[in-house]
Formats: sequence, structure tokens, C-alpha cells
Amino acid sequence: MNRFPVPSRIRQFATRFHDAGFSLYIVGGAVRDQVIGRSTNDYDFATDALPQQVVALFRNVVLTGIKHGTVTVLLRGESYEVTTFRTDGTYDDHRHPEQVHFVSSLADDLSRRDFTINALAAHARTGEIIDLHGGMRDIEDKCIRAIGDPLLRFTEDALRILRGCRFSAQLEFSIEQTTLHAMSSLAHTLVSVSGERVRAELFKILDAGRPSVGLRAMQKCGALEVLLPELAEGASVTQKGNHRFDVLDHAIACCDAAPRGKPLVRLAALLHDIGKPRSKAVSSDGEVTFHQHEIISAQLAKGILDRLKCSNEEKSTVLNLIRNHMFHYTEEWTDGAVRRFINRVGCDAIADLFDLRRADRMAINGESRFDDLVDFMKRIERVLAESSAMTVRELRINGNDLAALGIPRGPLMGRVLDMLLQTVLDDPSQNEPERLRTIARLFHEQRIDVHGR
Repeated sequence: MNRFPVPSRIRQFATRFHDAGFSLYIVGGAVRDQVIGRSTNDYDFATDALPQQVVALFRNVVLTGIKHGTVTVLLRGESYEVTTFRTDGTYDDHRHPEQVHFVSSLADDLSRRDFTINALAAHARTGEIIDLHGGMRDIEDKCIRAIGDPLLRFTEDALRILRGCRFSAQLEFSIEQTTLHAMSSLAHTLVSVSGERVRAELFKILDAGRPSVGLRAMQKCGALEVLLPELAEGASVTQKGNHRFDVLDHAIACCDAAPRGKPLVRLAALLHDIGKPRSKAVSSDGEVTFHQHEIISAQLAKGILDRLKCSNEEKSTVLNLIRNHMFHYTEEWTDGAVRRFINRVGCDAIADLFDLRRADRMAINGESRFDDLVDFMKRIERVLAESSAMTVRELRINGNDLAALGIPRGPLMGRVLDMLLQTVLDDPSQNEPERLRTIARLFHEQRIDVHGR
């Protein structure tokens, strides 16, 4: 391919630059994806016009990143992010250039980018593709290669190391050996990258067809040990029973087996067993155990999620899945036990938990039959249909009712409400206002008799 199929609206946009004596190019991922054969509607533009000159060309322009030469043009219901050709100054923190220099040369602008496959440009009027660094060849060879001196590229911005792993996962390309060696040499500098930027790249890896490709690249270059040492700790930690992998390999296989499009389930799959190395014990007769590894895994995962600056909702979702992934359902469970399981996990999380359990079992031994989970889900659906309350909020009594009985607000009232919920989980017919008042009153009176207060 030597021509980029430029949409008519972009050709019209580019004509405004041409008529004013400037050039405009489509750059970066859009050109790369088009060459690969992947569809895209996300375009970035580079121009020799200075930011102030772009502002003068259009009525509606937002100064989105004026310090680095980027503005966003709003035109006919579309937005176009345009950056002036530039070179970067020195990088003192492995993240940001101290200053940028605007230039008039497309070649200079492309030479500052990270990988050859991202240094392709297409003329925004003619569609002619400009390839100054062998990006087309590397796409054909399915290769991730840094531009110029890879040590310099990764010294400038350490996040490029993780980006290389991410592109490897998204495109299923291998990383060229000199580039990989430089990534390994500088992996330790990833500690300077913010949790937010690491999270963004990791979640893109988790959204790939096979996250394992990116995770293995992270392992190979040392990024995994720097960014997720708790996960890397599972390498060579053998397991018992039907497990075909060590703890780390199992986690990566589990992540692959979890549903694409559910990044939090995939993240939980990746982290669900990270407590095993620290909980592993071998008895005198050689039996290997990992008692309460799910609790330790959740504790370690919280530290990772905090470092990644995940939201409270993301943390709650992932930690809940990790804590509860070790359930062992049998037909002997009472309906009350099923209700307690639903209450502990949460109705909204059950589908995700079952996704994690299926992925876990597939990663253990390749199992692909889940009749027991199907039966358990049917049981859950039946129990839910027959239940009147699964949470305290669904009880037919509230704090005001308990206060009217003389039960003081605070921890005691919380314990009473929890006791009432446990009663209703055992027997849904107890969820009647008068019956709940009687039970609450008796509990409170017995507590006064026992504790004298």
C-alpha cells in the first residue's frame, strides 16, 4: 500500500492548510492501522503551521495542548487534533521533555517518535504515505522496532517500554532484539512513570485478543518485575493437583481465558492467585497447601490497584472477585447457603465471578465443561425469584423502626439489622414487619440481660 484512503471531509480540511501555504499530514496510529488492514476513525494530524497560525485559519479552535503545539479544530461537527512539527528537548525525568522546538520539517517530527510503525505519515490531501524509518517493512515482518537508538528512545520516556509491550499484544508483533535489549536495560526506570499512565497501558494490554503476548513481553524485558512484582513472584512456584502451570503461568493463562471486553474480570484473573507464593506450605508428608491465599491475594492486589490509581469502583469490583473466587458449590447447599453466597458476592457480581471461575478452571487443566456452574446459576436464579430480601435495604424494617423500639442508633443497631438479615436469608417468610420487630426486640432485651446495658 502506498496510498492512504483519505476521507473527503479530511481532504477538505487539509485544503484549508494548503491554500494558506501550509502542509498537513495524518500521522501515527491511523496510518499504521490502515497499512495493517485495521479500520480506524481516530486521526491525528501534524503540520508545519505554528499553533497561532492554525488558530488564525479556523473560527473554532481549542488550545488543548498549546505548550506542546497541539490545538483542536472544531469544524462542521468534527474535531481535529493538530500538532505543529516539533522536536523534543532533553528529558530529565524519563517522562516529559523539558521543552519542545517547533520545526518546519516532517522528517524531524517523525524522527522523535517511538517505534517505526508509529512513524508513518500520509499526506492529508493526496494520501501519499511517507515512510522514512522502515515502518512498512516492519509491519510486513510483524516487528516492533524503536526508531534510531533504542536506548535514547527509552531514556527519553520510560513509558515507551510498556508501550512496546502493549503494541506487541494489540498487534501480536514480536519485539526486535536490539529494541528488547534496550527495554530490558532500562526497565528499572519505569518506577518514574505515574500509576495513571501505567494503568492506561495495562488496560490496553488486557483488552487485546491475547493479553499474554503483552504480559510475556513485560516479563521478558523485566517490566513485570518492576511494575507488578507481586505477580512476578509466582514464577517457578509450583502447584498441586491438576495444575499444569506454575502460579505466574497460570495467572497469565487465566487472564487470556477471561472474556475480552471485561478488563476488570481479566485483571482479577491476572491477580487472583498472587497470594499463593506467600501462603504456600508443605506438610511433613509432602502435601502442598495454599490456605487463605484468596485473602492474601486480595490484600496484595489492593496495593497494586492503589499504585495504578484505579477508581474505588474498580478496586471494589476486582477485590470482590478475588476474595470470592474459591467457592465450592454442591447440590447439598441449602437455599439459605445459596442466599448467603449471593449476599456475600452481590447480585451484580455473580456473572463476573462465574466468568472468572470458568477462566480459572480452563487455565488449570484446559477444562471446557461447566455443567456444575450452569446448575448453580439456575439454582441462584430460582432462589432469587423466591427470596424477599438479599440485603439489609430490602428488609421490611428500617433504622427508624428499630429506634422506635428503643434500640439506639450506631453499631448495636447495625448488628441487629445484620442479625435480622441472616434470619431472613435462612427463612424468607420471616421478612414481615411485625415478625422482624418481635425478633429485634427479643434480641435487644436478651443483650441487655446479658451485658447489663
